[in-house]
Amino acid sequence: MLRHTLHRQALCALLLVALVVGGCAAPGQTRNEKRQYIDNTERQVLSELYRLKPDLRADVASAPGYAVFSNININLLLASASSGYGVAVDRRSGARTYMKMHELGVGLGFGVKDFRALFLFESPEVMRRFVDSGWSFGGHADAAAKAQDKGAAVAAEVVLDGMRVYQLTESGIALQATLKGTKFSRDPELN
Repeated sequence: MLRHTLHRQALCALLLVALVVGGCAAPGQTRNEKRQYIDNTERQVLSELYRLKPDLRADVASAPGYAVFSNININLLLASASSGYGVAVDRRSGARTYMKMHELGVGLGFGVKDFRALFLFESPEVMRRFVDSGWSFGGHADAAAKAQDKGAAVAAEVVLDGMRVYQLTESGIALQATLKGTKFSRDPELN
């Protein structure tokens, strides 16, 4: 009986993972509607980050480029999955590359996490590599400091491979950027 119950739970978890990975595209019926939705999400994320960390505005303005992603992560018993979308912006040329992200994992847990991420690229080469080759995180990093801002945790940036990464959750910028196993790539439908 216990074995049957565990098998059913594992099957439900895998079904949930499949739904998340397959179902988290940008809302909209047409290519333009989906791109507009991503553009609006980008503006909202940047606005909220600037409110929480005003000095970030100058960093974004001086960076060669940045990317903003929206992601939902579901962890149910033994399986987890994330899926999301975003845009990478070349500050010099103004080029916008629409992208998608996916993650699958195994581990104990239960919960849903909705977050947004900002990537600041430290060089044009790092941005080009991120956009052209896709990118996959193989670990996680922790921010070193935090401060309280009206219930939101504001973290120091996380530096990974020539990028500074900020995560924005409902409670503010997350103190931990856990991006293990996350694959970022161009979205052929939107580019």
